[in-house]
Amino acid sequence: MRTEEQRDPDPAPAGNPPRSLAEALRTRDDTSLSALLRIRPDLITPVPTDLTQLATRAGTRASVVRALERLDRFALQTAEALAVASDPATYVELMGLMAGDDRDPAVTAAFPHALAILREQALVWGTDDRLRLVRTARELLAPAPQHPSPTGLGPTVAEATAGMSPGRIQEIVAACGLPSTHDSVSAVASLTALFTDRERMPALLDTAPAESLEVLSRLVWGPPYGQVTADPARHLRWLIDRALLLPTAPGTVVLPREVALHLRAGRAHRETDPVAPALEPARTHRPQMVDTTAAGQAYTALATVEELLKDWHEGGPSVLRAGGLSVRDLKRTAVALDVVEPVAAFWVELAYAAGLLASDGEAEERYAATPGYDEWLELPAGERWARLASAWLAATRTAGLVGGRDAKDRTLSALGPGLDRSAAPEVRHRVLALLAALPEGTAAVPDSVVARLHWERPPRGPRTAAGDDLRGRLARWTLSEAELLGVTGRGALSAQGRALLGLPPAPDHTAPGSGSVGASTGRGAGAGAKLPVHRHHRPAAEPAALLPRTPAEQAAAAAQAARILGPLLPEPLDHVLLQADLTAVAPGPLERPLADTLGVLADVESKGGATVYRFTPGSVRRALDAGRSASDLHAFLAAHSRTPVPQPLAYLIDDVARRHGHLRIGAASAYVRCDDDALLNEILADKRSQGLRLRRLAPTVLAAQADPAALLEGLRSMGFAPAAESAEGDVLITRAHAHRTPPRSAPAPVPDGPPVPDTTLLNAAIRAIRAGDLASTTPRKAAQADLPGTGELPRTSSAETLATMQAAVMTGEAVWIGYVNAEGAASQRVIAPIRVEGGFVTAYDHTADEVRTYPLHRVTGVAELADDQQ
Repeated sequence: MRTEEQRDPDPAPAGNPPRSLAEALRTRDDTSLSALLRIRPDLITPVPTDLTQLATRAGTRASVVRALERLDRFALQTAEALAVASDPATYVELMGLMAGDDRDPAVTAAFPHALAILREQALVWGTDDRLRLVRTARELLAPAPQHPSPTGLGPTVAEATAGMSPGRIQEIVAACGLPSTHDSVSAVASLTALFTDRERMPALLDTAPAESLEVLSRLVWGPPYGQVTADPARHLRWLIDRALLLPTAPGTVVLPREVALHLRAGRAHRETDPVAPALEPARTHRPQMVDTTAAGQAYTALATVEELLKDWHEGGPSVLRAGGLSVRDLKRTAVALDVVEPVAAFWVELAYAAGLLASDGEAEERYAATPGYDEWLELPAGERWARLASAWLAATRTAGLVGGRDAKDRTLSALGPGLDRSAAPEVRHRVLALLAALPEGTAAVPDSVVARLHWERPPRGPRTAAGDDLRGRLARWTLSEAELLGVTGRGALSAQGRALLGLPPAPDHTAPGSGSVGASTGRGAGAGAKLPVHRHHRPAAEPAALLPRTPAEQAAAAAQAARILGPLLPEPLDHVLLQADLTAVAPGPLERPLADTLGVLADVESKGGATVYRFTPGSVRRALDAGRSASDLHAFLAAHSRTPVPQPLAYLIDDVARRHGHLRIGAASAYVRCDDDALLNEILADKRSQGLRLRRLAPTVLAAQADPAALLEGLRSMGFAPAAESAEGDVLITRAHAHRTPPRSAPAPVPDGPPVPDTTLLNAAIRAIRAGDLASTTPRKAAQADLPGTGELPRTSSAETLATMQAAVMTGEAVWIGYVNAEGAASQRVIAPIRVEGGFVTAYDHTADEVRTYPLHRVTGVAELADDQQ
């Protein structure tokens, strides 16, 4: 059964107010309908057949709840006030509930815009003298014993006295000094008139005992319910006798809505928030400093992701049975990256979101870099950063949840399930857009950002101990993650951050030149830089970062961000500084071949603005194991050092190389052979070799019970430098094995409801809805078997259908038909038959706006259109 706003009566004469939501939608133009479907994309999934179905869908509980959750605080307060107003309400009545008897000027100024938002989203319909809230929204927001109203108001006098005896109602009327009536309806109306009269009501309350007024003051702002005994005190009895408190259940009384509104001076809400809270500037820096700081963070982000995946080069940690990274492996990763565990979880999740990291899918599943990582390494630094930042901005996976608990009290692990939050991308865009609206170089107080988001989307979910709901926590995580990633610098949005959002550069910010930050010609903010103080809608500069963007627009924004960031990043160096203490200093980032080779030849001792490498016997042996000869190492160091190669380093290389491969290990169980029998005697005499269970087979050969790998490691731990050999006796060169997963795509974000339709889809959908509405509302002549006024499809016999179709072909007139397709879905259409033959009718379908052919056996019936519609 359709509700009033969904029921589709005969079209009202022009100039009359709409009598249903469908009729109100029918008066909208295409631009207005397009705006509605953009704001509420669930209404277009799938495309409604006509405006009546669109109105029905707009009144469903799921759609209304979704729409209410996306209202700002003041618009939601307006809807809550309309839910406690009379149905229908007038503009003046609703304004009074919001602004009170004193007509708060801030509320009065903001009220028209809030009401326009509710109308635009089809939550409110009707003219100013007959405003109606969609029935489902009224049911959700109106006071009820099961769910109290956010206004704190209780039921009306009429609702609270619904089950009261007529005699008791007459007693209350008499106690209030009102004349008796002949029926309960008029008596309740008389009480309601008294409680809403701003002149008579104060006179009644002036006679109340002081204790009675104190009771009313405790209930006036809600909750409106109170407990009383079977024999109430005198001051309570005074209130009950005059219906200022009405019983709702044994021992329970309620303050009627009309009484509460009088005591509140007409306000539905104790506090209204017509104006969005302004962002509080934390500090302001020079734009050049912000950009250089952000660029430094961007460089660190690239280095950290590379270090993470280099650490997992030969295969990373194992995948838990339930999915994700174990706590122990996350701690190890944090130690390797020299960061705290939450930050390590962020970098791991970022690499995963960017498609650089995934599980290999093997039997003993573990994490490793993807083939896309190798492609990413070949990109310029600016493009690599833009890819990371774009992935972060669009990802629904939320690293801040790692370590928390899910609904089943299970620990949420990095890379594991349960980390997707569909609101994350929207919150990230919104936080950065708010920063973009501040004067250039200005950081915001995090609490003010959270307060602004709470105004734009009032929280309804559970709060944490700190008082933040999920949206608030997402905002705080966004601020910290944007700083780590280099989207912001010192808390302010950087130039590359603005470009990433698709925003134009600030007018006073010159594009940076090569290798330096461009100069700024002034300190003033550009257009839209300051948040308005006395306006509750968003600044004109902000929506660009919030509107849905096509993949091409997103790629263009990322490319622009890369172009801006590129000159700010340090140029890679092709040299190091060798020192006599067996260290090498890299005064900046190194070119990739140099960094890779040096990473094998030496160990990283410290990182920062300059990286310090230390040469050890183990690191030199690692380079020799990788196939480098001593002469290769000497030539490499001489070519890439700005200082002469220190003599201790040259001696170290020669000494390790001289001993490297002197011992040979193979599979016998394993054996050791050496031309120097004195060296084999030394090994046998060493107590540390007892675990290897060595014995001499020949003057130059020792046999062992250990396998070759264990024997190789054991002798190295004793200070020797053996080399493995093949079955042919050749030295085996071991190189690091780059373990890669099969091709993997980045994880797809979890959508927050249906996607916002693009312009092409909107135009096609509105065209189809209009055509379907024409078919459903066009007046037609009643056929004998038609059921007028019921909305049923026309029903005619096969002979009547054929005859009417043939007549329409001859006259060229359009007809109204009912049609059932092959899936059994019924629809009604307006068609202009062109020809009828072979059991088919070919006609121009006004509903689809094209020529189609229909089997006659699927046509339920046909009716002629009214004469004025021909």
